[in-house]
Amino acid sequence: MKGLAGRGGLYGLLVLAAVGALFPMVWLLIGSLQTSSELYRGKDLLPAKPQWSNYVTAWTDGDLGTYLPNSMIYTVSAVVGILVVSSTAGYALARIEFRGKAAVTFALLAVMIIPAPASFIAQYKLMVMLGLTNSRLGYVLILVSAGIPISALIMRGFFANLPKDLEEAAAIDGSSALNTFARVILPLARPGLIAVAVIQGLAVWNEYLLALVLFDDDTLMPVQRGLMNFVSAETPVQNILLAATAISVLPVVVFYVFAQRQVVQGISSGAVK
Repeated sequence: MKGLAGRGGLYGLLVLAAVGALFPMVWLLIGSLQTSSELYRGKDLLPAKPQWSNYVTAWTDGDLGTYLPNSMIYTVSAVVGILVVSSTAGYALARIEFRGKAAVTFALLAVMIIPAPASFIAQYKLMVMLGLTNSRLGYVLILVSAGIPISALIMRGFFANLPKDLEEAAAIDGSSALNTFARVILPLARPGLIAVAVIQGLAVWNEYLLALVLFDDDTLMPVQRGLMNFVSAETPVQNILLAATAISVLPVVVFYVFAQRQVVQGISSGAVK
């Protein structure tokens, strides 16, 4: 009975946590389908008549057809770059002994302490010198460099926990170091790769301040630029803003659901496989 009561209490806490986490999303969807009067009145739990036209207005007036693909390009490109660099750097920090290893690790930790806006001026000057201002490539390169420190440390932790016997066995079989890393180590570190992809994907998708600094061309801006079209103190259109927000978070939700399944599969796969 004690065990049953304990499980019941645990499940109850999990249900409360799930409700608390899902409530903002439910409120977002309900508000996006209401009229302005229903939303401001705040007394209607459900819209009297769902206003699906709010999504059409959000898509057209927010120019999401331009900004949403931009964010997808930036997110995919930056996450791929971060995974490539952080996985190799994390493996080197976990497995290779070299002079200055502790200093490199400390430098990664120190960079994480610096607020991102504090480096905007230096990054902008660097992009000017390289001729990469107002370009997708320059923006992605800065995003990759910003995500490497924490990602490399995360991957270092995953690689450090993998048994060295696997690499030694692969070396005995004649596998090169690069082949062992690509075919043996990386598949076992898949949970870490997915964790980095989720963390950095959300960070890149939600980034907006750097884009304001780097871009003069409005057509290069990420999806948050489209949301700002509905933020006005004079003519607030909160229901349309909620609809635009729902559109903008949909790719993130889909990506997270997919990534969550991959994390479970990665954890369940062992070294024997």
